[in-house]
Amino acid sequence: MIKDMEEKYEGITTYKIGEVAKRVDVNKETVRYYEQRELIPKPDRRRSGYRIFTQRHIDQITFIKRAQQLGFTLTEIKELLELRLDENTACSKIKKEAQQKHQDVSEKIDDLVGIKETLTNLIDSCSEDRPIGDCPILEALEGKNETGKQLRK
Repeated sequence: MIKDMEEKYEGITTYKIGEVAKRVDVNKETVRYYEQRELIPKPDRRRSGYRIFTQRHIDQITFIKRAQQLGFTLTEIKELLELRLDENTACSKIKKEAQQKHQDVSEKIDDLVGIKETLTNLIDSCSEDRPIGDCPILEALEGKNETGKQLRK
């Protein structure tokens, strides 16, 4: 087995987990977590027990981090990675996933714009010299004024 392992990695640059983490700017626990979630291939182990990582692991973690920056969840990323490995996957399938994420992000933006408008209205309605029992912001959070009643929807 040891001889086979040496042959398998002959001419291939290998890395320990700390080196991988440093190259992709994550911590070692993140690499372990991605392995546990099966987002990266399970690395072989040296006789000493150290994991054997390759450039493929680094590339896959880089993919994961970039996808996260676009708002994809780890579950969605796992699906994208599986599609990437399937030679029968058409680009249209990936496009559909990206379109769905775009729709999700658009809906979140709309929600955030609504939250911003509500907060602006609450801030504008607050006169700082009112007693705390008469604060429109607190009344809204308690559901006692019209704005607060709309927040329940």
